[in-house]
Amino acid sequence: MNYQRYYSIDVLNGPGTRCTLFVSGCEHACKGCYNQSTWSLSGGQPVDDNLIRTILNDLSDNRINRQGLSLTGGDPLHPQNCATILGLVKLVKDLVPEKDIWLWTGYQLHELSFEQRQILPYINVLIDGKFEQSLYDANLLFRGSSNQVIYTNPWDHFNQKIDVSSQIE
Repeated sequence: MNYQRYYSIDVLNGPGTRCTLFVSGCEHACKGCYNQSTWSLSGGQPVDDNLIRTILNDLSDNRINRQGLSLTGGDPLHPQNCATILGLVKLVKDLVPEKDIWLWTGYQLHELSFEQRQILPYINVLIDGKFEQSLYDANLLFRGSSNQVIYTNPWDHFNQKIDVSSQIE
């Protein structure tokens, strides 16, 4: 997986002071996207052990209290990004479990593949849905258009949908 940029201190992409990773690769190509430079999977530079170590060290640094990690892009849930993202979120939850993880994706919760769903138990907040320029609202918190949904504890939401649908006869 490649990434476009990493901010060790960010106050825009989620609550509090955070670390934010902008990954490469997005197949949604949303009209009006503010981050078109992240669409190409081959753009940026490869995620390597040094970057992972830097993220973990930054999240552990007591001199600057960071609330958590934000994963955006591009699309962290692009099929070619899932394995690396899963490894990263597992490490964060194992080594700094008090930090929250926010993830933005153009996919909707109900349409996630098996590989994408494997990431859900490790993240605290999922913002789903493509950016829709016609639904843009500058007053929305942490999302660009009103069709995008903020899920806290997305694994619970996903499981609730599965449980409900399995009871329909």
